[in-house]
Amino acid sequence: MNRVPLYLDLIRWDRPAGWLLLLWPSLSALWVASHGWPGWHLLTVFVLGTILMRSAGCCLNDVADREFDRHVKRTAQRPVTRGALTPRQALFFGAVLALLAFGLVLTVNRAAVIWSFAALAVAVVYPYAKRFFAMPQAVLGVAFSFGIPMAFAAVQSQVPPLAWLLLVGNLFWVLAYDTEYAMVDRDDDLRIGMKTSAITLGRFDVAAIMGFYALHLGLWAWALAARELGAAFALGLALAAAQALWHGTLIRHRQRDGCFKAFRLNHWLGFCVFAGIALSYALK
Repeated sequence: MNRVPLYLDLIRWDRPAGWLLLLWPSLSALWVASHGWPGWHLLTVFVLGTILMRSAGCCLNDVADREFDRHVKRTAQRPVTRGALTPRQALFFGAVLALLAFGLVLTVNRAAVIWSFAALAVAVVYPYAKRFFAMPQAVLGVAFSFGIPMAFAAVQSQVPPLAWLLLVGNLFWVLAYDTEYAMVDRDDDLRIGMKTSAITLGRFDVAAIMGFYALHLGLWAWALAARELGAAFALGLALAAAQALWHGTLIRHRQRDGCFKAFRLNHWLGFCVFAGIALSYALK
């Protein structure tokens, strides 16, 4: 029992922003796929599944990055990095969480089960992408967006083109907020040879982030135009755009505190988009 706080720290239990960033686009897709309220069963599966899989991902990520994390001020005290938990303990705990999430998927349908394996594969690849790809945030973008095709599969037993368009749009949002996150650690990452979008984009980082926000919101607006969601959705997009502009002011000087604040508050942007979609269907 004295290890419980360590496991809670491992999965970032006190920092819900991570799983909220996963949750809002997944729920948005669930509402779109269902043309409104999806029912308590699917809502429960996706909320709990999101929390479990994000927590499992933290376990794998911390094991994969433990040698790098010890050289980064923000991550040096993570349980695996400082030796409070062994890699084996962290991986076992992550596997248990992933199996629990898979158990939830088994209550849905065959299509969702099949797509869950693809989602798991992308999640496993991401922690190692930072060693080989100049923009590993793009891999994270796919991993953090896979709740979208999963939602369509769970509701419609298929993944239509709309789901992939929404996934691409959401990928740009992930690129935006995870580049802000990478800007916090840029100096440490340069020293240890880690590859991140903040390093690759260089002096164009702020401009690129604002472009990513615009592409995200623009693609979602275009993708859902045929649904005629109305004023509530338009308001949600407008509030999300206002937040994106505010984040631009937070990161423009590239200071750690401002960049980290922008990253931490991004889940409110996703919430506004989801709230606009959900309210639009409720008012139809």
